[in-house]
Amino acid sequence: MEQLPLSWDHCRSFLGVWRTGSLSAAARASGLTQPTVARHITLLEEALGGGALFIRSPHGLSPTDLAGALIPHALAMEAASAAMLRTASGAEGGISGAVRISASQIIGVEVLPGMLTRFSADYPGIDFELVATNETSDLLRRDADIAVRMVRPAQGALVAQKAGNIQLAMYAHKDYLARRGRPETVDALQDHAIIGFDQQTAGIQALQSIGMPLKREMFAFRTDNDVAQLAAIRAGFGIGICQPNLARGNPDLIRLFPEEMSFSLETWITMHEDLRGNRRMRLVFDHLVSEMTAYAKASTGLH
Repeated sequence: MEQLPLSWDHCRSFLGVWRTGSLSAAARASGLTQPTVARHITLLEEALGGGALFIRSPHGLSPTDLAGALIPHALAMEAASAAMLRTASGAEGGISGAVRISASQIIGVEVLPGMLTRFSADYPGIDFELVATNETSDLLRRDADIAVRMVRPAQGALVAQKAGNIQLAMYAHKDYLARRGRPETVDALQDHAIIGFDQQTAGIQALQSIGMPLKREMFAFRTDNDVAQLAAIRAGFGIGICQPNLARGNPDLIRLFPEEMSFSLETWITMHEDLRGNRRMRLVFDHLVSEMTAYAKASTGLH
């Protein structure tokens, strides 16, 4: 039997039904009619060999095991389609369209919004999609256009520029220190409420490598979310790691062990080399390099 061609329109309807759980909701979201979406699903099933993609359930249309196996591939097609459109719109010379940026949770929430606001004042036609995650986005698969990374990029086919080192240090809220006392030595941390990681054992190992006698069980507040850790420090729960730049705006946060417990993370701005000629991407890339370099210098007191 001759294999039917695979249509992206059919895959898009497939993702719509998967996300919404019904033909009617998928039709409304896509601007199509319900019969059209139903036909797309039928044609996709035929192109894939005839297996059913959805079954009816009390909660609507539920994906079959086959559909579940196909979802990652359909999402990759969707991401590739969006990347093609972004690349094409940039190649046409217009400074408009979307730029998808990946950054760590703390950088994405606490740092980038201000930087992107300043950029947007000069280029209001550019929209931003921000992926705030501690997972490394795959730029080769176009999970993001530009990434702010705390480690040196290891993948090939990337444009990467170092933006300096961001300093990290130990901080506690003054109310916590008034309540529990200020530790005078690193060893004294064992008698305090430490804010740290849950499952992120690599983070614990990084702290141990700089002389902190910490184990997961010693953390009184455990979370792998950097923003939640910072919120706990600000709330006065205990002692944790904070960027000096973020602490300077809050006089209630007190730095501990400025000599013994100071370390830093490399900061890199990266993008796929295919986007080098895209003016929109290059403008955002250069802006982030400039802003993050200044931010890194400020974290060490170098202006």
